[in-house]
Amino acid sequence: MKELVGVAEQIAAKLIARKETIAVAESSAGGLISAALLSVPGASAYFLGGAVVYTRDARRLLMDIGDAEMKGYRSSSEPYAQLLARQMRGRFATTWGLSETGATGPTGNRYGDAAGHSCLAIAGPVEKVITLETGSGDRQANMQVFAKAALGLLLNNL
Repeated sequence: MKELVGVAEQIAAKLIARKETIAVAESSAGGLISAALLSVPGASAYFLGGAVVYTRDARRLLMDIGDAEMKGYRSSSEPYAQLLARQMRGRFATTWGLSETGATGPTGNRYGDAAGHSCLAIAGPVEKVITLETGSGDRQANMQVFAKAALGLLLNNL
């Protein structure tokens, strides 16, 4: 967690200086992204909310993305990650939306992605989406790697 907090502190400094805000939707990272951002004193100045969108029901209830809106999308994909980031940004009226969706392991997901697969996206003044493949089935290690990559994606684009 210390490694995540170091990146979160850099993000916090930039967001606070710019008076910008963020909301986070994460799945496989299990809340680590939000936890890192919230661990920085003064987080209420920039962190407006987050959700662990781990199931179809969570997507429907927390994100207000119904089955009809999912036509042409599948979880753990770049288009879905971008949809989540945009949805968080819009729902919370933040400067930035950040999302992560993937397969932590020890096995792959039902969509055919191997363990260690994650798609990460930011929506805001800059929009980016990337796919990460760790090649590992270590669930806890993947959660850390996914969270660090998501925070890094945001930091590199602030």
